[in-house]
Amino acid sequence: MSDSQTCVLFALEDGVARIVLNRPDQLNAITVGMHQRLSDILDEIEASADLRVVLLTGAGRGFCAGQDLGERPVEQEGPLDLGESIELRYNPLIRRLARLPVPLVCAVNGVAAGAGAALALMGDMVIAAQSASFILSFAKIGLMPDCGISWLLPRLIGQPRALGMAMTGERISAARAQEWGLIWQCAPDDDFIEHVEALVSLLAAAPTQGIMAARNAIRQSWSRDFDAQLDIERDGQRRLGHTHDYREGVSAFRQKRRPQFRGL
Repeated sequence: MSDSQTCVLFALEDGVARIVLNRPDQLNAITVGMHQRLSDILDEIEASADLRVVLLTGAGRGFCAGQDLGERPVEQEGPLDLGESIELRYNPLIRRLARLPVPLVCAVNGVAAGAGAALALMGDMVIAAQSASFILSFAKIGLMPDCGISWLLPRLIGQPRALGMAMTGERISAARAQEWGLIWQCAPDDDFIEHVEALVSLLAAAPTQGIMAARNAIRQSWSRDFDAQLDIERDGQRRLGHTHDYREGVSAFRQKRRPQFRGL
């Protein structure tokens, strides 16, 4: 397997797509090669017919330290166009993660900094080890938050806390992130993997269309008024009422058995 393949590991089995950022010696800092590998992986994921959940995590002691600054030699003559990197690589990646047709679980095993924090917070459900942390490190190198985090963060934790994180670059512990509502769960380091696997298993066995309709409705609620949201709920329930999983769920409830959802 070439370096371009090993920088991000990927496996798809039993409806679970597992993506592991794999440059542990560099805290999984993102390179151009990783962007290409992630793009190829997302192509495969989007073409999968039996996909139920995507898990994104990091190898070693970090989730992702953000952009690999070694790829950006500021000593060179002339200005650097950082917007080009955002436009060509980061924004397409973030948009594709946001539009995944199944739940995205981000398992934050260590520090998530800069663009790495943005990647982590793209998860529909974010679970972090107790020793993990989140840092908007942009402020420490004279930049502003990107990868959509300036839009997402105030909606998750409010403007005062979002501004504090963005303007100071303060490290936010996983425990505080859970307290603030930034993430779903902070799990003890010793059984972090067990918590992650339990969540992935739960979502992989869930009625995929129903939970994704719930996710989409909640996201849309940020830009719609109450009456429009009622219409979204009506239309969603109308569609879901025709699915296999709705019929299976009701049958299992009436028969007092565990439902066997198929994501259909």
